[in-house]
Amino acid sequence: MKELAGQSVIVTGASRGIGREIALEVARRGANVAFNYLRSEPQAQELKAEIEALGVKALAYKVDVGDLGAVRGMVDAARAALGRIDAVVNNAGLTRDKLVMMMSEEDWAEVLRTNLTGAFNVARAAIFPMMKAKSGVILNVSSVSGLVGMAGQVNYSAAKAGLIGLTKALAKEVGRHGVRVNALALGFIETDMTAKLPAQNREAALKMIPLGRFGAVGDVAPAAAFLLSGAAAYITGAVIQIDGGLAM
Repeated sequence: MKELAGQSVIVTGASRGIGREIALEVARRGANVAFNYLRSEPQAQELKAEIEALGVKALAYKVDVGDLGAVRGMVDAARAALGRIDAVVNNAGLTRDKLVMMMSEEDWAEVLRTNLTGAFNVARAAIFPMMKAKSGVILNVSSVSGLVGMAGQVNYSAAKAGLIGLTKALAKEVGRHGVRVNALALGFIETDMTAKLPAQNREAALKMIPLGRFGAVGDVAPAAAFLLSGAAAYITGAVIQIDGGLAM
């Protein structure tokens, strides 16, 4: 299926995990892909080659999403190279999990800067050309941690809840200009991040999930591609949970 043929999509934090799979999925569906990374140069170049092997264009930028000037430069460069930006996927994120009494100002600030301010920066940089074109999609990758809260994740839960608020407010601002804004609220997905969970925490998490398993990146990417496509043309301001029933 090539329902995204000819479109251009920016995916942040795409050198590995969920972002990588979303970038590959939209490329399989015909989209040209620009993506950023911060430290994983070998993985980024490998992804670029994989995307190009699918017969579409790929651009890789070493950019910190917390830096608005750098993000604007990336969006402008991608738009110049690809001719247009049809969608952005705000996936870049990190965790610094600690109980609040142990959490430093740096732990708090770094998570908010990347997970929430980073999404604002990308949306801010991309929104004007989308509004001018009367078309565009912004997809924010949030978490069930932003819906129900998770002990030891005050910073992460706050950032992901903020991302849901950003999604709904922005959807109301730009809907009349033909731009859609949605979010995915993810549960436990098998990535490098969840691989670090201690065995007892993993066991406890599995007991809370009605489907009895962690999700795979392949459970997320098709839903992301759907929300970017014309099949979702009447969906905006939505928060779609991909969590195996965890946050019911």
